Amino acid sequence: MKVHIIGGGNLGVAIAKGLSKFSQGNQITITRRNTSSILYLEQLGVTVSTDNKHNIQDADIIILTIKPYQVDTVLAEILPVISNKVIASAVSGLSIENLQNKIGEGNSAVRIMPNIASQFGASATCIAFHEKNKEKAQNTVTLFQDLGTAPIIDEKLMDAATVLAASGTAFALRYIRASMQAGIEIGFDWQTALAISAQTVKGAAEMIMEEQIHPEQLIDRVTTPQGCTIAGLNEMEMHGFSSSLIRGIKTSLKQIKG
Repeated sequence: MKVHIIGGGNLGVAIAKGLSKFSQGNQITITRRNTSSILYLEQLGVTVSTDNKHNIQDADIIILTIKPYQVDTVLAEILPVISNKVIASAVSGLSIENLQNKIGEGNSAVRIMPNIASQFGASATCIAFHEKNKEKAQNTVTLFQDLGTAPIIDEKLMDAATVLAASGTAFALRYIRASMQAGIEIGFDWQTALAISAQTVKGAAEMIMEEQIHPEQLIDRVTTPQGCTIAGLNEMEMHGFSSSLIRGIKTSLKQIKG
């Protein structure tokens, strides 16, 4: 497919990198007002341009990774030169209905919420669309399946998906940082502690995704009566490990909803 990404910030670049590495046979263009910091993408076969309209007439999918205040300006620029395009928006707070009204019935609106792990083929990209656009949205789903997982959700859950999948990256990284700090306290240098902590989280996630079972079933495998694991888990829960994470996620959702 020919993919046109408007917005060369962290998310747009992560998608471009991921597509260049994990999705075969695509032609990728990414635009940004100042391209000096992303010209290295050309080494990956990505076309970099300051012109939002560059190659856009040939695009199969147009991905918007821009700020909400930029939407109207960008659409005013590109709409006169496109028709019958799928426009996949990662713009926070922009509903499918609102986007569809802006782009007209000649184009198809899809809402996506990828995260920066796209560049490693490990994003959880939630996707929503109206039923009438189901067939045209399928290419978008396929594209993001190459970058990790791409569950289709009701649009009413998109704000929740933002917290769980996008903000959730930061929450997971904060756990890894805390685990690394604990590793230093019990004797490791920080590099070794970080390597062990990160790999352990990766292994736990891969077990969950491979076996598709409840986390507690896997926890049971590594806890023994009177063992060190259950002692540590109970101490964490006494200090609000699970409840603080749940409260943090719910607080982030409240922030989005205003």
